[in-house]
Amino acid sequence: MRKGTVFVFLSAVLFATGGLFFKKCGWNAMAISSARSIIAGAFILVVMLATKHKFKINPAVIAAAVSISVTNNLFALANKLTTAGNTIVLQFSMPAFVIIIMAILFKKKPTTLELVTCFAVLAGIICFFIDSLTAGNMLGNVLALISGVSYACFFIFNSREDSEPFTAVLLSYALTALIGLPWLLRTNIAATPVNELLCVAALGLVQQGLAQICFSVGIKNTPPVAASLISGVEPILNPVLVAIFYGEKLTWLSLVGAAIVLVSVLVFNVLTAGKKREEEKNQEQEISNE
Repeated sequence: MRKGTVFVFLSAVLFATGGLFFKKCGWNAMAISSARSIIAGAFILVVMLATKHKFKINPAVIAAAVSISVTNNLFALANKLTTAGNTIVLQFSMPAFVIIIMAILFKKKPTTLELVTCFAVLAGIICFFIDSLTAGNMLGNVLALISGVSYACFFIFNSREDSEPFTAVLLSYALTALIGLPWLLRTNIAATPVNELLCVAALGLVQQGLAQICFSVGIKNTPPVAASLISGVEPILNPVLVAIFYGEKLTWLSLVGAAIVLVSVLVFNVLTAGKKREEEKNQEQEISNE
C-alpha cells in the first residue's frame, strides 16, 4: 500500500482502541470527550511546535475542524441515547455519504470499484453488529446518522489542496473541549481511581493524539473515498480488541462481518495501488517517447 493509505490504516487501528479505554472509565461521556480533547490538543500543539509545523487558517480548515468536533460530540451523545451497535453502524455509513457528497457538490462520480467496496464495507459492518441492531431511541439513531454525515465532511475537507489537517484537528479539539467542559467541571477528578485517569490519558494521547497525527499525514496523500473505506476497519477492530482483552464473545456472524470489511479494504487498496503503478508507468513511457 502507498504511504498515505498505510498512515490512514494505522490511524484507524489507534482510533479503535477507544472501546478498551472507555469501558474502564466511569465518567460521563461528554466529560471524557472534553478531557481527552484537552490532552490530545496539548499533544498535537507540542508536536506542531517541536516540528515547526506552520498553522494555517482558511475556510477549508475551519470546516474540517467543525466537522470532526460535531462528529465527536454527536457520537458521545448517541452512545447515551441508543445502542452502541446502532451508533457505530449508523456513523460508519460515512463512506456512502462521502461518495454522495463528492458526486453532488464536486461532480466527482465514484468508480465501480469504489461503489462495490463501499457496499461491501457497509454489509460487513452491518453483519458484525446485526445482533445489536434494534429500534433504540430514535433521537440517538438520528444523531448517529448525522455524525456519519459530519464525519464524511471531515474526510472531504481535509483532502482539499488548501486544507491543513494538523491545524484543523487542533481547532477541533479546542472546540470539543469547550463544549464538554461543563460536564468535566462537575466530575470529581480527585476521587477518580488512578487506573481510570490513565485510561483518560490514553484516550487523549494514543486514541486521539497519535491517531490524528497518523490520519493527518495520511489524508493529504489519500483520496477521500479511499480514506473513508480504509477507516471502515475501525468499527470492526474496536469490539474485537474489547473481546480479546475483556473476554466479550463474538458471534460467527460478527467474525464473518469482520472478514468482509478487512478483505474488502485489502482488495480495494491492492487494486488501487496496481492501477496507480500502471498509470505512473504509462506516464513515464509517454515522457520517454517524447
